[in-house]
Amino acid sequence: MSAHPKAKSLKHVLLIHELAFFLLVILAGTAGVIGMRIWDKSSQESQRIHLMVQEIQQTRGDLYRQMKELFDLYFLKDPNAQEEYNAYTLSIDAHFHNLLDLTADSEEKAAITELNDGYRSLTRETQLIFTLANNDNHIDLEQVLNTHLESNIFHRYELISARAEKLLLMKHGELSSRLEEVRHTAFTLLLIPIGLALLLLVFSRIFLNRAIVHPIRHVLDATREISTGNLDYHAPEEGVAELAELSAAINIMAEKLAHSQEALVRSEKQAALGLLVPMLAHNIRNPLASIRATAQVTDHEQLDQETRDSLAAIISTVDRLDRWTRALLAYLHPLKPHAGHTTLRQILQGALTPLQQKIQEKQLKLYLPDWESINDQLFTDENLLEQALYNVLLNAAEASPQAGELLIICHAFTDSLHIIINDEGPGMPFTPDPHAASPGPTTKRFGTGLGIPFAFKVMEALSGHIHFNARVKGGTSTEITIPRNYQSD
Repeated sequence: MSAHPKAKSLKHVLLIHELAFFLLVILAGTAGVIGMRIWDKSSQESQRIHLMVQEIQQTRGDLYRQMKELFDLYFLKDPNAQEEYNAYTLSIDAHFHNLLDLTADSEEKAAITELNDGYRSLTRETQLIFTLANNDNHIDLEQVLNTHLESNIFHRYELISARAEKLLLMKHGELSSRLEEVRHTAFTLLLIPIGLALLLLVFSRIFLNRAIVHPIRHVLDATREISTGNLDYHAPEEGVAELAELSAAINIMAEKLAHSQEALVRSEKQAALGLLVPMLAHNIRNPLASIRATAQVTDHEQLDQETRDSLAAIISTVDRLDRWTRALLAYLHPLKPHAGHTTLRQILQGALTPLQQKIQEKQLKLYLPDWESINDQLFTDENLLEQALYNVLLNAAEASPQAGELLIICHAFTDSLHIIINDEGPGMPFTPDPHAASPGPTTKRFGTGLGIPFAFKVMEALSGHIHFNARVKGGTSTEITIPRNYQSD
C-alpha cells in the first residue's frame, strides 16, 4: 500500500499555512499604512486650508486696523498713525507671502493674487489720503474717505476676500467628504484581513481535523487493534503525506506480522509433527510388517475364498497404511534443492513415465507442448520439480473420466516458465491451502492427501507458484510458474 498520490507533506502544509498568515499580516499592514498615509495627507491638507483661512482673516484684521489708523489721522490727528499704518502694511505683506506659500494649485494662487492686487490698490489710495492730510485739505480728504475708499476700493477688497474664503471653505468641505470616504475605505480595508483571517481560522481547523487529527486517531486505533492481536485491521491511508505513509507502514507491518505469525504457527506445528510422526511411524510400521507377514504366511490355496479375500484385504490395508506413513515422513522432511541445468521436457517425461499405465488404462488423450517452438531451459532441482509435477499429473489423471483429455501447455518467458495442466474431471471439492500445517483431504481410495501439499512445498522451495482454478466447462486448471534460474537464499 502506498500513500495517496495527492497527499501533501506536513512541512508543505505548514509552509502554506505560514505564508497565508504572512500575507494576511502584509495585507493588514498595507491597509493600515495606506489608511494612515491618506489620513495624514488629508490632515495636512485640512491644516493647510485652515492656516490659509486664518491668514486671510488676520489679513482682514490688520487691514481694519490700518483703516483705523487713517481715521485716527483724520479725526484725532494722531502723529503716530503713519508709522503704525506702515507696520500693519509689513504684517499684511507677510500674511500674503505666507498665503502664497500655502497655495496648492493655480486656482488658489489666482485667488490670493487677486486679493493681494486688491490690497495694493487700497494702499495706493491710502497714500493719497496721507498726502491730503499733510496738506490740511480736509474737504478732499473727507471725500476720499467717505466715497472713494469706503464705497469703492474697500468694498471691492471685501468681495475678493469673501470669494477667496468661499473657495477655501469649499475645498475644506470637499476634504471633509474625502476624509469620510477614506474612513469608510479604511474600515473596509480593515474588515477584509479580519474576514480572511476568520476564514483561514475556520479552514485551518477543518483542515487540521481532516489531515492531522483524524488520521492520528486512526493510527492510534490501528496500534491498539494490532496490539490486541487483530492483525487484519487496516488503518485508513489518509491525511498529510507523513501520516499516510505512517498508516501504510503500520498496515504493512500488520501484514508482515500476520504472515510471520502464520509461519510461526506452521513451523511450530511442523516441528510438533516432526517430533511425533517419526515415533508414530516407527511404532506403527513394525506391527504393520508383522501383520502383513502373518497374513502372507497364513494365505494358502487350501483356505476358502472368503478367508483368502480377507487376508488379501488385510495385506492391502497394511500396504496403504505403510504408503501413508512413508508419504507423511517425506512431507515432513526438510527440502534442500540441488539445482542443475535441465529442460522442462526432460522433467515432464520423467513425471509422465510412471503414469503411462494409468493413462493407457483410462484411454486418456495426452496433449504435450510443441517443444520445438519453446525455449524450456531451466536451472533448478530436477528431482523435486519432477515429483511435484508427478503429484499434480497423478491427481489430474485419476480425476479425468474414461477417454478424457489431459492438456499440458507451456508459455516461455524471459525469466520464467508458465505451465498449465487442464483436466476434465469433476473439479476439486476443496480449495488447497498452501499454508496448511497438516495434509489436506483426499477423495482417492488409497490417497494420502499429501500430493498437493507436497507440490506446494516444492514450489515454495524452488521460488515458484502453483494455483488451482476451476474450469468453466468442468475440470481443474493447475497453473505453475517456475523461475528459469533458481537462486538459493
